Amino acid sequence: MTEPKTPDVAATTGPAKKHARDGKPNATIYDIAKVAGVNPSTVSRALSKPGRVSAKTQKLIEDAAAELNYQVNPFARALPTGRTSTFGLIVADITNPTFFDIIRGAETTATLRDYTLVLAESAESAVTELTAARRMMATVDGLILASPRMDDDDIRALARDKPVVVINREVDGVPCVVPDVNKGISEAVRSLAANGHKKVAFVAGPPQSWMSARRWDGVRAACEWSRLDAVRLESSKPTVDGGRQAARAVRDSGATAVLTYNDLLAIGLMQELQAAGVVVPDQISIVGFDDIFGADFTTPPLTTVRSPLGECGSVAATLLLDLLHGTGDPAGTLRVETELVLRGSSGRLLPPR
Repeated sequence: MTEPKTPDVAATTGPAKKHARDGKPNATIYDIAKVAGVNPSTVSRALSKPGRVSAKTQKLIEDAAAELNYQVNPFARALPTGRTSTFGLIVADITNPTFFDIIRGAETTATLRDYTLVLAESAESAVTELTAARRMMATVDGLILASPRMDDDDIRALARDKPVVVINREVDGVPCVVPDVNKGISEAVRSLAANGHKKVAFVAGPPQSWMSARRWDGVRAACEWSRLDAVRLESSKPTVDGGRQAARAVRDSGATAVLTYNDLLAIGLMQELQAAGVVVPDQISIVGFDDIFGADFTTPPLTTVRSPLGECGSVAATLLLDLLHGTGDPAGTLRVETELVLRGSSGRLLPPR
């Protein structure tokens, strides 16, 4: 007859511990309770809803948690509350500097509000974006979509499940943060007209980009007001390489000034035109969009229409967190202004030699 096994000590003191990567077991509320000399339920109340225990007990528990390097598991916290204190951010292209400040702005706000930001990208694909969004929605409290490529109906469907905020696009029934392109574009076109340009080309972004269409509308309206000809040219992709590939179409168009969908296109276009012997800005002026990090590293530095990208990320995160706490506008659009930043890539058109 076999002897009965001695009961596992851990089973009598609390749930079995998971181990961190360094091999040491992660601290639990049972460990904190032991150090602080209180019940585990008191620890749970103090950590999940501060204010439900006395200030003295709260201090004991916080000191014990710090001593044990206790880390809250947001997914464990979500079991009783339904909240993980996390929200998602999906960007169209994580390698595009346009999104750097958006990410930082959202992350800063998340930290201030004691939330964790979870990041994903769509790689400019509506299908990939929708798949990523559905996966994230299973574990986050809400979602920010920066320059989304999916259909409006898909975005509204996501918003019916959990709070969603959109950046760089307007979707009826969903809160949005949208740079108002008209001011910056009007300033750019007026500057080009004053420098003797008569024809302006706009190098567009992805066909599925809502913002690209708005920027073209703005260029066309501003050119009409200033009595300049405007022509729209397509790009293969909104990258430096896409800008290089658009150079031939720009030269063939006869335009002496170019506005591009974003700064990456403008940088690639400038590089390719200069390689072909075109002098910027004497023979052609180039204006980008967004004022990304590095826009002034080019030779000459890039003139661009600045979008307040960090503000967009911060405002979107604030809107989302306010929605989660029942104080936000569930369907409003907030507009932020753009402005022209004049640098060396645009200027007076010199007559042919």
